[in-house]
Amino acid sequence: MKELAEQASGTALVLVDLQNSFLHERGQNYYPESTDVLPAINEMLNVARRTGTPVIFVAERHRPGVDDFEGAKLPAHCIDGDFDSLLYSELGPVGESEFLLAKRRMSAFQGTDLDLLLREMNVRSLVIGGVKTNVCVRATVQDGFALGYRCHVVREAVNSNRKHLSDASLEDIDRYMGWVVKLDEAVGLLA
Repeated sequence: MKELAEQASGTALVLVDLQNSFLHERGQNYYPESTDVLPAINEMLNVARRTGTPVIFVAERHRPGVDDFEGAKLPAHCIDGDFDSLLYSELGPVGESEFLLAKRRMSAFQGTDLDLLLREMNVRSLVIGGVKTNVCVRATVQDGFALGYRCHVVREAVNSNRKHLSDASLEDIDRYMGWVVKLDEAVGLLA
């Protein structure tokens, strides 16, 4: 881990909820535009892997048989071990600088060790992509900003099934809690 911390460039790629639930046609929360993020995600992932930049795959995973509080607003989803909870297609961590982080709430920081992991790698800047801009991406950015991280949300690497909410979230993020950047700028941050 010490070697990894010394290699860290101060930036990490955080990929939120790239799971079958959202991206696979049989997924419970699938929407056709979800896969539009994949070319940008794959480009950023290739750059991060080439440069040794840490990558954190965040996956929403709820425990079977546990009455999860999210059930007050949402139907049961992404139950750990089920098809929907799995990362989509070929996506997933490879090598020592890539990690899989399970979360049970919308934010990747809430109730997880993401903050600790990033601090141990001397990371202070995040490049963020994933699905549902207005829900899990936004919650992650808001908590990341509150913890002192520079959060860069990549416009081409996020979306939602409610475009107007995605657009409004990107405007709020850029105005108050992060930076909305284009793919080429994100690639520069990762390189």
